[in-house]
Amino acid sequence: MNVLAIERAPQFSPNSVERDRAIIEAVGDRLRAAGHSVVVATELDSLESGFDAYLSMARLPQTLDWLAEREREGKRVVNSAASVARCRRSSIEALMRSEGYSVAPTEGSCGYWLKRGDAAAQEKGDVVFCRDERELEEARSKFRARGIADMTVSAHVEGDLVKFYAVSNGFFRLYYPANDGFSKFGDERINGTPRGYALDAKTLQQETARLAARIGIDVYGGDAIVRPDGSYAIIDFNDWPSFSRCREEASEAIASLLGSCSADGRQY
Repeated sequence: MNVLAIERAPQFSPNSVERDRAIIEAVGDRLRAAGHSVVVATELDSLESGFDAYLSMARLPQTLDWLAEREREGKRVVNSAASVARCRRSSIEALMRSEGYSVAPTEGSCGYWLKRGDAAAQEKGDVVFCRDERELEEARSKFRARGIADMTVSAHVEGDLVKFYAVSNGFFRLYYPANDGFSKFGDERINGTPRGYALDAKTLQQETARLAARIGIDVYGGDAIVRPDGSYAIIDFNDWPSFSRCREEASEAIASLLGSCSADGRQY
């Protein structure tokens, strides 16, 4: 099987270009070890068709349109173009709220989070903690001045911040990012050191898997806040994270998604 693996454009990997590149290259290595041919490119390159399957971290609209064409040709694309488009922050948040998923409320007394809704965060200023409604309105004005009209607002939830990584074939891992020192923007400090509140990880896995199936995505991750009573709120859901805390295990799980393809890319 011939596979094209597509790295995402650097603007969608703030402070994580090398981590994002490492996971897709690790998946490529797994597939090569299994006898497949893998070419790695970035979505900024002139991409060539004619491959049996496509592994993609791409987010640019023109790249997603190109991948949709490959899907119409009957090729396997992971993640599918439509599923990535559904991960647009404002879209996925609206879906979760309308269908009763465990999300943060829109009102509260501990502050607010304002996030750009037209895409994933590309710089620190795309995700802003506001202590009160006055700061929230000031932050909204700054977003509008930057040309960002699509925004989401949620109330701050106090508790333990956890990060989850998952693949649709059952792979699921949980981590406390505040414990390992790595942070894209330093926002973890708002919730502070994890207290170790009880969490039913199986329930979180099942709910996020249900959401992933709902939008048709195979490789995904996100963040949740665990409250003192053990309940949780999903505060972020992303297409294809870096899996930096479990890269080797995750690369095997992702590579296995193409394991049911024959040499010419057909599904068994």
